[in-house]
Amino acid sequence: MSLIADDVVNFTSMLKITYNFLAGREFLKRKKFREKKKLISVALPYSDLAFAAGAIPVFPIRMQIFDINKYLMVLNSATTFLGWNTVVRFLGFVKQFDALKVFDNVINEVINSINMKYNEMYDLGVKNGLSEDLCYGIKALYGMHYSKGKNVDACLNFTIRCSAYNKYLELIKKFVPKQIWIDVPPRNLGNTLEIVTENLTKAIEQLEELTGNVITDNSLNKQFRIGNQVKRFYKTILFEISTSDFYPCNPATFAEILALLSITFQDYNSDANRYLENLSQLVREMKERIRKGIGMDVSKMPKVLLTPMFGGWEPITHEYIYEMGGRTIYADWWILKYLDEILVNGHSNPIENYAQFLINLSSVGFGCDNSTLTESYLKGAKELKADGIVFNQVFGCHSISNCYTLLKEKIRRYLEIPSIFLNFNKIGENVEQVKTRLGAFMEMLTT
Repeated sequence: MSLIADDVVNFTSMLKITYNFLAGREFLKRKKFREKKKLISVALPYSDLAFAAGAIPVFPIRMQIFDINKYLMVLNSATTFLGWNTVVRFLGFVKQFDALKVFDNVINEVINSINMKYNEMYDLGVKNGLSEDLCYGIKALYGMHYSKGKNVDACLNFTIRCSAYNKYLELIKKFVPKQIWIDVPPRNLGNTLEIVTENLTKAIEQLEELTGNVITDNSLNKQFRIGNQVKRFYKTILFEISTSDFYPCNPATFAEILALLSITFQDYNSDANRYLENLSQLVREMKERIRKGIGMDVSKMPKVLLTPMFGGWEPITHEYIYEMGGRTIYADWWILKYLDEILVNGHSNPIENYAQFLINLSSVGFGCDNSTLTESYLKGAKELKADGIVFNQVFGCHSISNCYTLLKEKIRRYLEIPSIFLNFNKIGENVEQVKTRLGAFMEMLTT
């Protein structure tokens, strides 16, 4: 059972972000059919070019119907007349007298519905011919496009170190014929900047043809500025708040917030300005609660970095860690360099600036080899002041999960903190085994 209900009603911003994610289907339909906007499918945080083209990036699971929508639609209707702040205060008041835990059940249903939908997309991918040997993330993404790919106008694809992922991009052509590719070499070839800049220029021309809009230096820089501000707020939550001794909520709720941010960061809930506003408000609300001493002293609770989780992970893990006296941090996008800012300078070429950002992702974040990738995890754990690391070893992943042996040796040698790996195949499987392994791990941190 999710613990987010204990605190989430105190964060207006989190209700907005949650609503905007789960109610994405109606928002996207309005954009596509009423406003005649082009929908661009993105996987991983690659939404900048779509926004700059006046298109709507969408992480494809958001085109699904979530069971909780009937509750959220009522909530949204109330905010139309009363405003979000008034509704949230009312919900917080009502919750004090909610002996039947009706509100808690609604919030639990929100979180569970996301996980159930991921599993549904996974099953859809397997049922329709995707190899069992592929990882959870690829199976789920394939299912998303099999189900709703006809609703998007194009896929915006960036090659990464995972050969299976790049193969999957070829497979979804049958659902989304229009594929806009940006190849990023994994190593510095001497002329890598020129290659990526040229590839970006070609992709921009395709986006312009698709949308009928001209992508200018100004439109690129405007989007980069918005993205950089989003990243600063995200990093404030990771480094100023998650590493502190006092949280504005209980650690299980905080982990839920980090997980939701990780999911929504991929497409900014399809509205960059709205997402920036909500994230800014979230930081203000967190700092205000901390200033007033509202929240929880976590100074005695060890910090556990759980990574990677973007390709699929068992969400109940952070609840177990909380029950066992710890707190979980999810920071994939920081570790893999997606939170690095893009240079915005009126005297430089924004396409080249974006190319340099992509090159850094490929060569330093994901890395072209396991040694480079493990250095990213090591650096992330050190800067986040982690007391222990849980490595999420996803079944079928041949590009990231196989680096754990090397990572474990580096952790022992350079960080001297405990680490374990957890096997993951599908949400809801082997949860008792997860709990048992975490129990032994947490004993090392809390005794």
